[in-house]
Amino acid sequence: MKFILYCRIALFLTIFFAPSITLWAQYDVPLYTSYTTIKARAEMVQRIHDNTINGNLKFPLSDSTEENWMDAFDAMEVFRVNTQFTFQKVKHAFDSVQVRSVLFQRKLLEVAYANYPGKFHEAVSGLMSHTNEPKVFALCAEYLFQQSHHGSMHNIDSLLRIKFGDSLVYNPVLYRLLSRMHPSKHLLNKQQVFQNLFSKYFLPGQIVMFSVQRKDRNYPGLVVLRDAAGNFVKDSAGKYFNVPQLARSISNLPSYLTNGNTPQGIFRMYGFQVSMSSFIGPTANVQLGMPVELSKKKYLNDSAILDSVWNVSDYQRLLGSALSSYTPLYDAWYAGKAGRTEIIAHGTTLDPELYKHAPYYPLTPTQGCLCTKEIWDGKRVESDQQKLINGLLKAGGANGYCVVIEIDNEEAPVTISDLLPYLPHK
Repeated sequence: MKFILYCRIALFLTIFFAPSITLWAQYDVPLYTSYTTIKARAEMVQRIHDNTINGNLKFPLSDSTEENWMDAFDAMEVFRVNTQFTFQKVKHAFDSVQVRSVLFQRKLLEVAYANYPGKFHEAVSGLMSHTNEPKVFALCAEYLFQQSHHGSMHNIDSLLRIKFGDSLVYNPVLYRLLSRMHPSKHLLNKQQVFQNLFSKYFLPGQIVMFSVQRKDRNYPGLVVLRDAAGNFVKDSAGKYFNVPQLARSISNLPSYLTNGNTPQGIFRMYGFQVSMSSFIGPTANVQLGMPVELSKKKYLNDSAILDSVWNVSDYQRLLGSALSSYTPLYDAWYAGKAGRTEIIAHGTTLDPELYKHAPYYPLTPTQGCLCTKEIWDGKRVESDQQKLINGLLKAGGANGYCVVIEIDNEEAPVTISDLLPYLPHK
């Protein structure tokens, strides 16, 4: 049976009338999911191991069985499976990787990046020399970057320029790869960036969800909310509303690549939905969209726009002159141009114990979405996602923008204390 990854929203969204969602989403109503009981979770894990992983990998690898193997790779990432059997199968897949389909190559490189860093250096180097497909090349380069020294990066840079030449500046994947090898210096410091972001003059008249993250996405970020008048939402005690939120993907790939971490930048926020995915669960999620993924008319929320051709200046309109030179906020622009889609803000019914030794525990990673903590045992026991929904309703609803921004590289979860120096004090 095909393994369905839980952040592919298009495959399992149930469409509800938005007014109905708004009416019930504001209440912390009892919710039940039969698949989150201890017994059901144990049975699911066993099925995944027996059928999706071991069963699919027992098929001889060929053109007709690539899909079976890719389903196994997906499950191996989600459930963090790294056995001698799976290692040997991944090794076997690399033996013929140069004649496999591009999609298979990408899936194989992704699972190798996530589960087997540094184990297949020679095979990945060979594929990088062989391929002329930009995303495959970039995945090879990122795999080698994980444990490579400066000399290796120089060789990759030379090969990149030889293979792709002038097309580097036109292809968003190759351009972002090149930018990661030669990062630009930021003209604005942290204080300037956050003072501008948290100003009432940034995205004036818009509801804004700020998701503030660490550079190392293994550590959870934090959400704060602003209403359309520029006021940050506070709780009944007068303290700033906030909930932890993870922006790490299962693969931990960089944000310009499919299934990578959530990109920094500005997302359009356009309502609530409910997913049919048994990994996301029935708590309402927040629909988000990136430039290029959405039409200009929808992203900029301007019905008068007739032009359908995207230009970076369209995105810069939202950044404003003060932030237009801050290059990290362009991640969402390039991710959208590179074809990334379906990044939303949702809860989770995955068992957090799958990740109990990770720095982000008890939050759970996704395929690049923004994810809050939920605890389920048949019933929904705890839900930061519901708190987020209630906070957005207090701010005026999920109609505005979401800004994902990294604050620094400290190896610790983001707390409200990190943000207080930049938030309004009156």
